[in-house]
Amino acid sequence: MNNIFTDTRLRSEIRQGLAKIGFTKPTPVQEKVIPAMLKGESVIVQAATGSGKTHAYLIPILNAIDEDARYVQAIVTAPSRELADQLYRVARQLRDNSGLNIAIAHLAGGSDRDRQIARFEQNKPQLVIATPGRLLDFADKKILLLDQVKNFVIDEADMTLDLGFLADVDKIAARLPKDVVMSAFSATIPVKLTNFLRKYMAKPEEIVIDNPAVIAPTIKNDLLDIGSKDRKKIVYKLLTMGQPYLALVFANTKQMVDELADYLTKQGLKVAKIHGSITERERKRTLREVRAGQYQYVVASDLAARGIDLPGVSLVINYE
Repeated sequence: MNNIFTDTRLRSEIRQGLAKIGFTKPTPVQEKVIPAMLKGESVIVQAATGSGKTHAYLIPILNAIDEDARYVQAIVTAPSRELADQLYRVARQLRDNSGLNIAIAHLAGGSDRDRQIARFEQNKPQLVIATPGRLLDFADKKILLLDQVKNFVIDEADMTLDLGFLADVDKIAARLPKDVVMSAFSATIPVKLTNFLRKYMAKPEEIVIDNPAVIAPTIKNDLLDIGSKDRKKIVYKLLTMGQPYLALVFANTKQMVDELADYLTKQGLKVAKIHGSITERERKRTLREVRAGQYQYVVASDLAARGIDLPGVSLVINYE
């Protein structure tokens, strides 16, 4: 099979940019997605985090953008501020190493809206990476025009559904041109998500990437059958049995995060917590303090923590 990274359908600048950042061999998701999107096909892709899906759609999107046309040609939505920021950094890295003259905007809640508007109107972006709420806000106010968008990507589509943002994405998708190429990338494809995607995609190519090595072989996994025992006490015992460099405890809801963090704090542990209701400033400060080693224990909602990189984690507990 030909290497898609050296395919002549990709602009020479992008091929050189990929070589610069050390991309020589595509992952399975990139091998399947990039050729489909280069042909202008809509795709529904089920692939795990870490499979290389971000570059799988960013490469063909940047390849298709007309550098001389100063209007929004492509939009990528991400369900959290952290993920949007992560995608923005990846897109800029690929653009800069390819030497492309493409303006990229990053729109997310929790940041100064007026400053984002000023930057948006000044730069006239061709690619927009945004959270659904802020994207809809800019579209409603006619700051961002949707009438010439060629590519629309919903990243982490299952998380978008879980966090209740699919309604915002629906309002945006309904205003896009009829010939827009829409694609969705997701770790899972629940029925409600399938029904939504069918509304906007006539005959998408469905790509499922099995990734049996998502959990590294160096990680030991244990399942504890606790029966009727007190779950919080068991978590406390697990956290204090040894001396983890950094322990991360996942809970399903922000209410449970608050409850568990309060309990562990009362037991004398210094606990940081991360969930969707804490402010952007507080979230950034907490993450900075965790990375600086000021906390040994972090309790987080599994959705809000997606996209956050915390080095040094030696113990993970899934509370629920």
